[in-house]
Amino acid sequence: MSLWLSELQEMLTPGREGVAVLGNAFVLIFIRKHSRVICGVCLRRHIPRRCVDGVRWKQGRKSCSFYGFVSLDWNRTWYTNNPDFTQCFQNTVLVWLPCLYLWMCAPIYLIYLRSHDHGYICMSHLNKAKTAVGLLLWIICWSDVFYSFWERSHGSSVPSPVHLVSPTFLGLTMLLATLVIQYERMKGVQSSGVMLIFWLLALLCATVTFRSKILQALDQLSSVCAWRYTTFYTYYALLLVALFLSCLTDQPPLFSQAVKDLNPCPEPGASFLSKISFWWISRMMVMGYKRPLEEKDLWSLNPEDCSQRVVPQLVCRWNTECQKVKRTERKMLYSPKRVPQSESKEGQAVEETEILLVKSPHKAKEPSLFWALCLTFGPYFFISCLYKIIQDILMFVGPEILRLLIRFINDSSAPSWQGFFYTALLFISTCVQSLILQRYFHVCFVSGMRLRTAIIGAVYRKALVISSAARRTSTVGEIVNLMSVDAQRFMDLITYINMIWSAPLQVVLALYFLWQNLGPSVLAGVAVMVLMVPVNAVIAMKTKTYQVAQMKSKDNRIKLMNEMLNGIKVLKLYAWELAFKDKVSEIRESELRVLKKAAYLAAVSTFTWVCAPFLVALSTFTVYVLIDEHNVLDAQKAFVSLALFNILRFPLNMLPMVISSMVQASVSLKRLRVFLSHEELQEDSVEHKAVASSPYSISIVDGVFSWSRTESPTLKKLNVSIPEGSLVAIVGHVGSGKSSLLSALLGEMDKLEGSVAVKGLVAYVPQQAWIQNSTLKDNIMFGQERREAWYQHVVEACALQPDLEILPAGDETEIGEKGVNLSGGQKQRVSLARAVYCDRAVYLLDDPLSAVDAHVGKHIFDQVIGKHGLLKDKTRVLVTHGLSYLPQADLILVMVEGEITEMGSYQQLMDTEGAFAEFLRTYTAVEHTDNDESVSKSATKGMENGSTAAVVGPDVSSVSKLSQTGKENMVLNKRAKNPEVGKLTEADKASTGKVKLSVFWAYLKAIGVLLSCISLLLFLTHHLVSLYSNYWLSLWTDDPVVNGTQPYRQMRLGVYGALGLSQGVAIFGYSIAMSIGGILASRSLHQSMLYDVLRSPMSFFERTPSGNLVNRFAKEIDTIDSVIPSIIKMFMGSMFNVLGACVVILIATPLVAIIIPFLGLLYFFVQRFYVASSRQLKRLESVSRSPIYTHFNETLLGTSVIRAFGEQQRFIRESDLRVDNNQKAYYPSIVANRWLAVRLEFVGNIIVSFAALFAVIARERLSPGIMGLAISYALQLTASLTWLVRMSSDVETNIVAVERVKEYRDTEKEAEWKHKPSSLPAGWPTEGCIDIRGFSLRYRHDLDPAIRNITIRINGGEKVGIVGRTGAGKSSLTLGLFRIIEAAEGHILIDGVDIAQLGLHDLRSRITIIPQDPVLFSGSLRMNLDPFDSYSDEDIWRALEYSHLKNFVSALPNKLSHECSEGGENLSVGQRQLLCLARALLRKTKVLVLDEATAAVDMETDNLIQSTIRSQFEDCTVLTIAHRLNTIMDYTRVLVLDKGETTEFDSPSNLIAQRGAFYKMVKDAGLV
Repeated sequence: MSLWLSELQEMLTPGREGVAVLGNAFVLIFIRKHSRVICGVCLRRHIPRRCVDGVRWKQGRKSCSFYGFVSLDWNRTWYTNNPDFTQCFQNTVLVWLPCLYLWMCAPIYLIYLRSHDHGYICMSHLNKAKTAVGLLLWIICWSDVFYSFWERSHGSSVPSPVHLVSPTFLGLTMLLATLVIQYERMKGVQSSGVMLIFWLLALLCATVTFRSKILQALDQLSSVCAWRYTTFYTYYALLLVALFLSCLTDQPPLFSQAVKDLNPCPEPGASFLSKISFWWISRMMVMGYKRPLEEKDLWSLNPEDCSQRVVPQLVCRWNTECQKVKRTERKMLYSPKRVPQSESKEGQAVEETEILLVKSPHKAKEPSLFWALCLTFGPYFFISCLYKIIQDILMFVGPEILRLLIRFINDSSAPSWQGFFYTALLFISTCVQSLILQRYFHVCFVSGMRLRTAIIGAVYRKALVISSAARRTSTVGEIVNLMSVDAQRFMDLITYINMIWSAPLQVVLALYFLWQNLGPSVLAGVAVMVLMVPVNAVIAMKTKTYQVAQMKSKDNRIKLMNEMLNGIKVLKLYAWELAFKDKVSEIRESELRVLKKAAYLAAVSTFTWVCAPFLVALSTFTVYVLIDEHNVLDAQKAFVSLALFNILRFPLNMLPMVISSMVQASVSLKRLRVFLSHEELQEDSVEHKAVASSPYSISIVDGVFSWSRTESPTLKKLNVSIPEGSLVAIVGHVGSGKSSLLSALLGEMDKLEGSVAVKGLVAYVPQQAWIQNSTLKDNIMFGQERREAWYQHVVEACALQPDLEILPAGDETEIGEKGVNLSGGQKQRVSLARAVYCDRAVYLLDDPLSAVDAHVGKHIFDQVIGKHGLLKDKTRVLVTHGLSYLPQADLILVMVEGEITEMGSYQQLMDTEGAFAEFLRTYTAVEHTDNDESVSKSATKGMENGSTAAVVGPDVSSVSKLSQTGKENMVLNKRAKNPEVGKLTEADKASTGKVKLSVFWAYLKAIGVLLSCISLLLFLTHHLVSLYSNYWLSLWTDDPVVNGTQPYRQMRLGVYGALGLSQGVAIFGYSIAMSIGGILASRSLHQSMLYDVLRSPMSFFERTPSGNLVNRFAKEIDTIDSVIPSIIKMFMGSMFNVLGACVVILIATPLVAIIIPFLGLLYFFVQRFYVASSRQLKRLESVSRSPIYTHFNETLLGTSVIRAFGEQQRFIRESDLRVDNNQKAYYPSIVANRWLAVRLEFVGNIIVSFAALFAVIARERLSPGIMGLAISYALQLTASLTWLVRMSSDVETNIVAVERVKEYRDTEKEAEWKHKPSSLPAGWPTEGCIDIRGFSLRYRHDLDPAIRNITIRINGGEKVGIVGRTGAGKSSLTLGLFRIIEAAEGHILIDGVDIAQLGLHDLRSRITIIPQDPVLFSGSLRMNLDPFDSYSDEDIWRALEYSHLKNFVSALPNKLSHECSEGGENLSVGQRQLLCLARALLRKTKVLVLDEATAAVDMETDNLIQSTIRSQFEDCTVLTIAHRLNTIMDYTRVLVLDKGETTEFDSPSNLIAQRGAFYKMVKDAGLV
């Protein structure tokens, strides 16, 4: 064989070119036995036409003869003005190419179809047509085969075997194509890319033959074979039909999602062409152009992108990873080295020490979240890698064609069609490259979107099962950040992650082509690049440390903001806004300091990377020119190299960016891994099954429980058995572990020893009611189905009927976040109603009666909890401070310091004369009354536990209590209930239309106008110098060559280097200027937003979900910090690049001026068309993001309730739904980006092609230097154009963050905080005399007054109780006193000063309130008592002593520096209430308001508080919204309110004597 080839080589080689023949030739040889050639094709230039042994060459009609070997004749194919392929080439290569493609793709494609079944498509007309065309093609091919056989038997000339082989092969391929079409139909493929490419390829190959056959017929009519011509033209026509049919799309499969969906995504049903050009989204784009898009216009998500499909995959993989780690840990633990018994009697002991030794060197292996993510999203993401490889290779086609074009212009003898051929090739390759690049990006973005969905879902699911100890290590702010920031980081990284391998590949390819061009000089450039790597590595490492520091500050800032928004009412009542504003600003400053350092680093990094390609070019050209004076830098070398250096610039710029993105993502990955690896609640801590047979509903045996395994036990030595259907009361002092006992029964605590069994399902009412932001009805039904009669029953039993009448839309009224528009009593009753409605076997009630007033408490106890209540057959465990209910309990547990000290019925405990009996006697004595009723009645007397109600029921304690809604309706409660009236919170609105110029101007002003101008100037300088340096290079290449050298090269080189250096300086300058400007803008925008939000009135916070506000402070500020400055930088860069390229192209080929305006208009139209939709989609996405975090926030606060009711799945579904809603807006926005890019790159490709075309046309007049410059610029233009539109729309969509931050500047504000100069006398108020004159107040302009015309005078030092039924306006009066709500009419004077004339802080800091909800902030105890640091430690200790907390605080390890957790959750509610008392004692103002302040404490503590108030505030004016009536019986006077008006105002004894409304209340409470 080799011998034969060598002979062949000798025969074919003219002269000395021997070795090059097979190296330069494309040889296709088919061998038959005995090494005889059937047919072969050899492509090579200038092959002499002579006969070779064994080869018969027929002149005239060149066909493949038998045993023929025919060359592809270059004289005929290339070096001619009318090119054509040889017959042999047409009958073999052009026929076999599409066939080989299909046979290679078919097996992979069929396997893919088998695993991706989309359903079954019924036979349609389209499918029948496709099949018929396929079969006809098959028949035509076979007819050709039969004709050849017929020719052999009848004809004189024997047809060459190729006439048998090719049609047979083609016929089989057509059969395969028809089968594939049918298989696709059965697997639900509506449009096939594989088949479309096959038909396109077949048609292109046939087109060459088509032209050739026409030329042959015109040239040599005699040689035409009529049969073959007829079959060929029929074949060609059928190919056209097949191609057309494959562009159409079939009907959807049976039972597909699209059929059921009201607004399905058109993508699955789109044709292949529509998919690759993203045409299918055009309908939405047109709609978005005509009018702003709304949520209802958005399509449903594709099933494979939905949460329910994506999240379980990741969760499953992650669990597998965790299991693996656990298994390896077990192996490590249980592999002790056995010591032979003979050696040591204490074998056991030795074995144990061995275990410790074995274990110690191992660092505990962490489960790999990265691996879990790879397994979940890797397979789909892998497709993007294939696209990327193809695209990377296609990138180098441009410079290669540029080289050929310059050579073509230099070679005047080349036929002109070659220039047009190169131009067409350039256009096709750039278009294919564009399409492939956009598919690549699409796959990346969809992967990123799925990744974000999965991470949010996994974090949400984890948050529902995380243990209490672990929950304390992550604040709400941090967990929300995992969802918002960290998930986003991954999403951003996915787009670029392929650059990690693609950038080095591009660099290697570029260097290879450069070596071809310039030889070893390239090594100089490589050396520069290698030197750059360590510089960048250092920058990346530093960036990482800054990144971590910034995230930490950000977490702290968001955590503090979250708490401030949750406790905003307290901040306002205490006038603490400024203290907290300073705390936030302090954290923000440290964050900005880190940002500033990072910005300087980024400037250095930008400098090195923009200069890198230039330095590489400079060093390479320098070495090339100086190494040998005969090295001439001509246009081909310079501009092809420049084009390659430009390609090099992208991977070199991207690498550091990708590395820093990866660094950020690795920080996020670690944070996520830590969170997902947190300890979960023990699933088996409470047994539910084992108890079926036992008579006890709840039993605890030797129980020891703690909140964390590392802490000492909270509950010790618990042994309790509770019979089914009994009522158990748990009593004890504040902090004795009552609530913890319920948590232990719920499985919320770590069980260290013992066992817990609970029979049946549980319902739980927490001490602080958890209310969802939805309608009242939804809060009660809590996901259960509606049972009307039972619902009514529950509402009445829980005393909610009167409230429903007050609420504007009845039970359809929307309740704000955390129940802001309900009073404490209403919240507690809704919480109880929820539990009762769910109808469970066991009820755990954590002091639900503390927040309701006496008569309501009694009503609820009788109707719900007591012996005749709705729950009489259930097991009820009631934590209570209300002594009156104890006689009715079947069993009472007395708790002291986490242990049960006494247990038994009321009578038994009284008989044993223990601590309980003594305690009870003391208190009953205090309240002793003359009324002698039954035991139960006397117990009901005084302490009517419950009533924190001061709210008398639902009264409004919370700020605007039915704020927006309105109590006024009380009078008009007959008004038809309309759900619209009940709307409270305002969804985040998406603004529409163009971003106003004022927003850009606001941002520029925030940066500083001078700084902006300087940046712009430096930018301009950089680009002008860059343009000139390239122009200088083109002049250099056109220098004449004298004696093989260029005379002025030293000078040329020097100027080129100087220009490069000045570019670098300009870049460094503008990078620094932009970054500093960005930070200045960040600071001023954040400060102004913080101030604006804090200045907003309470009604604003009730309307605005905290999720929206947190979103502004987290996401939008993050955008302003880090995204906007870099986007503006890139926008400016790409804009100048585009302008520069257009200028150069116009200078080189002025003819382009004809089409540039036209294309410019087209470009502008496409851009405006796109931005209209894109901007709105971005806004919709931004608006739909807040509900995810709001819901998550809400869930985190209510996890114990959700778990107790077993509602986790429902909440997971709700969260998934919200995420999907958000992705519904995000998905079209990424597709819109691709839609735009495809169209713009097409415009860019046209410009490139025209530049090349006009250069070809004007080749006589053009110097190679200018033409090289023009085309190398044109090649960059496509990328710059796309980037420009991407950036201009990104600038618009991201500047929306500034718009949203500025939004709160225009909302209504409270009155001024301070008046300068202050007109107040120094110690005001000195007397505490309150004079209320004709005072009215309403919650909203359109509502009736909540308080009407109250006129009373309270003298200094008086103690006044305020009482009234639900909704009487008690809390409204205190809100009026603090000007939380401004007066509608009338005045309030304190010591003769009208409070309406004062600054709010002047007023609020000089009167004190102890609010109903005790709110603490995370931070030290000292900070919680005195945020302004205005008191000494002695003052604080004294206040703690009077508020009975001194012993507790001094027992803490850190005393006053003890860290309170978020919301004060590491203190009991009672302790928190006492801390609020300590705050009041510290301020010691002349006016003190108590708003149901002792609701959450036991009787004993209540008495201590009352005595403290009596002694410490003896000379102060005290207004108490009465909750336990016995506490105000010794007050100076009592004010009775009803429907917002004064009904009685006198001393308690006089009022009882008058037997009016007050007497009735006292009688209800059993005090008379």
